[in-house]
Amino acid sequence: MTDYKTLIDAETWAFIERTNSYYPPDTIDDTIAQQREIYDRMCREFFAGYPEGVTVETSAIATPTHDIPIRTYRSAPQAAVTVLYFHGGGFILGGLDSHDDVCAELCARTGYEVISVDYRLAPEHLHPAAFDDVMSAFEWTASTRAHPILLCGDSAGGNLAAAVSHATRGHPRRPVGQVLIYPGLGGDRSKGSYVTHAEAPMLTTRDLEFYKHIRTGGVDGTGDITLSPLADADFANLPPTVLITAECDPLSSDGEAYRDRIIAAGGRAYWFEEPGLVHGYLRARHTVGRARASFTRIVDAVTALGKGAWYW
Repeated sequence: MTDYKTLIDAETWAFIERTNSYYPPDTIDDTIAQQREIYDRMCREFFAGYPEGVTVETSAIATPTHDIPIRTYRSAPQAAVTVLYFHGGGFILGGLDSHDDVCAELCARTGYEVISVDYRLAPEHLHPAAFDDVMSAFEWTASTRAHPILLCGDSAGGNLAAAVSHATRGHPRRPVGQVLIYPGLGGDRSKGSYVTHAEAPMLTTRDLEFYKHIRTGGVDGTGDITLSPLADADFANLPPTVLITAECDPLSSDGEAYRDRIIAAGGRAYWFEEPGLVHGYLRARHTVGRARASFTRIVDAVTALGKGAWYW
């Protein structure tokens, strides 16, 4: 039995308790509509505002079948890089508002343009709807921006960012890098953090099974790399990758496995497991020292990869 009382410090426990006060652990037993209402309220409670100097524009990408809402953040007249950001939320929660302040701060601290993508959610839109939307967003960005494109996402968004990286290896505007924050990449659930942290605060393996079932409608997606990037047989020619995971999170081993596969294929990848942190800690970046340090690590990784640098 993992002893979280010793692994997790007092600041992080306070964040967990505050989160649970807005979003109780048994929320997955509620209806999807109720879960979204609870999640959205929690995100509003944690909203930290915009840094000075960031301008924000909400618009949409038109596709033949529907519009994809996006929000663009800028802090410099001429951005050198565009960061495509895909939000977390188990593929059923979140949108432009849930990660609004995270994207604004990422923009302010890197000086890069950040575009947040409001991809379609399950269960109304089953896989591969979310993947199709982020691919459309990538194609639109490639056709409207002359500067390099970098992918970034947390949790479900990290999964989508990796899936785009795998799908665009032959693209003339392939991403220059990807930063994946506690992503779920379809790893082996019989070992590693899936076992050690099956009952971690903030995210359990029961939660993961629920989200997977909702995303696919119960259809077996074994071998589908747009669903589980770790199912790919070929890890060559992926962009330089930085993975940041939380120690107390069943998904942490996915970061290690993904790094190992890229390095074995001759690519560049770095994995850092944040000691004592839990899934969803981006919301703790202003109140928990470990989360604050991790967000700086994320900002530094985005900045470096955008410049074509590699120093890990």
